[in-house]
Amino acid sequence: MRTTLSTLKKMHQSGEKIACLTAYDASFSHWLDQAGVDMILVGDSLGMVVQGHETTLPVTLDEMVYHTQMVQRGNSRAWCIADLPFMSDSNVESALSAAARLMKEGGANMVKLEGGERVLKMVAQLSSLGIPVCGHLGLLPQSVEKRGYKVVGRDRSSAEKLLKDALALQANGAEMLVLECVPSALAQTVTEALEIPVIGIGAGGGTSGQVLVLHDMLGLTVGKTPMFSKNFLEGSTSIQSAITAYVHEVKAGYFPAKKHEITL
Repeated sequence: MRTTLSTLKKMHQSGEKIACLTAYDASFSHWLDQAGVDMILVGDSLGMVVQGHETTLPVTLDEMVYHTQMVQRGNSRAWCIADLPFMSDSNVESALSAAARLMKEGGANMVKLEGGERVLKMVAQLSSLGIPVCGHLGLLPQSVEKRGYKVVGRDRSSAEKLLKDALALQANGAEMLVLECVPSALAQTVTEALEIPVIGIGAGGGTSGQVLVLHDMLGLTVGKTPMFSKNFLEGSTSIQSAITAYVHEVKAGYFPAKKHEITL
């Protein structure tokens, strides 16, 4: 049975953990789907782990559509989220056009965009047209040149702003939220304050679910692996068993462990 937005909301409400991984092609999306991953994120992280760029910024909309198409060819059940790439959400009209392509051509079930107050009008307009939207707060990879790779929400003012932005995104129609590199206590507070699912990456175990970059959780990342990740291929007999182990650990609440959490 195909996973729907209603399915994911019921999981959030009942406390059942949601397991998500990134994928960028048909083969990996097939094996993620077979392992029971609830959601597949076609992330603009492909710019770094597939294309070899230093950031996500060079990824184009055409490339996101192409990779989403491939992922959906291999996926028969999981909910598929596709990132709006850098500058495709510079204004409402551009965001609408990009989202339409990701869904009509790429076959995505939902689109994700980064930021808080800046994107509220876009979220509201997309939602009003029936496009499911996932927000993204905390560390924003598309803003790395300005903000860098650092934890967000460690001081009181930034924590209050993040919670305010999360509530505003929900009020404007966001159906889901990703929190990246946020202290675990703050992430849990945000999750408890929202009615929509909150998916964490480097945000502790108190969120509705977890997402990792596929290459990180398989130990295939070139360079430094994020401290909040885990190599599930280590000790596993195959890539498929590693993915299955990830799903099991997320569902059982074993991952992330305390050592993977970010504290104040």
